[in-house]
Amino acid sequence: MCAVTQHLLLGGECTATQLSELGVRRGGVLLVHASMRSAGGDTGSMTGALRRALGPEGTLVVPAFTTENSDTSRSYLDRVRGLSDEARAELRASMPAFDPAASPAPTMGALAETVRLTPGALRSTHPQTSFAALGPAAAALLAGHSQDCHLGEESPLARLYEADAQVLLLGTGFDRCTAFHLAEYRRPDPPRRRYRCVVASEDGRRWWEYEDVALDDSDFAPLGEDFARVRPRAVSTGRVRSARSHLFRLRAAVDFAEEWLGLRRSEGR
Repeated sequence: MCAVTQHLLLGGECTATQLSELGVRRGGVLLVHASMRSAGGDTGSMTGALRRALGPEGTLVVPAFTTENSDTSRSYLDRVRGLSDEARAELRASMPAFDPAASPAPTMGALAETVRLTPGALRSTHPQTSFAALGPAAAALLAGHSQDCHLGEESPLARLYEADAQVLLLGTGFDRCTAFHLAEYRRPDPPRRRYRCVVASEDGRRWWEYEDVALDDSDFAPLGEDFARVRPRAVSTGRVRSARSHLFRLRAAVDFAEEWLGLRRSEGR
């Protein structure tokens, strides 16, 4: 482990070394979920450290999800609980239309926003569950994100699976592991629901409604705990700056989750 002082620990070079020691593959593809509050330091140096660990041939990917433009999202339903019909209508009218070039993703955390705003970053076009990426594989990973497929076979998650990407939970738990959602799509006849959000179009602001798999992350924490327990050699755990972090292959996580969800959810949990 490099440097023992807190000052050096927060330095970009030391952080890159920590990432490499954890197992981040140089030249690989890395999907990151991060809590900078847990890690400490600034997002710019963390982004730089991740890119140094990956090297010039590597690609960094982050979620750039938006719930602010949907009236079927959990956050919207929480906001309108107890409001009058008039207040709900006013809130819907004020909701920002999704624009992949400009819409922020505040709920994804400071690191994801820093990556999204870095010159050269690309973003997929799904109005609710877009991803942003930096690196030579970014365009191929983000292309073809169908607007009625959040996180399934026509999303960047499937491309990350094909690319044998790694996942880094930097100061976050398995409850934040987006990769597990791909396993939901791969279950036989997964439950589906309606979604609705407001998007930008040539004719201005309009609402877009579609059907997709009913996403459910309520059991992702115990799913991840079982993954780490049953497949201990598949999960590398260590410190990145001040944050306890987990690194693993996305394929291994999705394959495990597909079997786990098939057993647990069929039993009604």
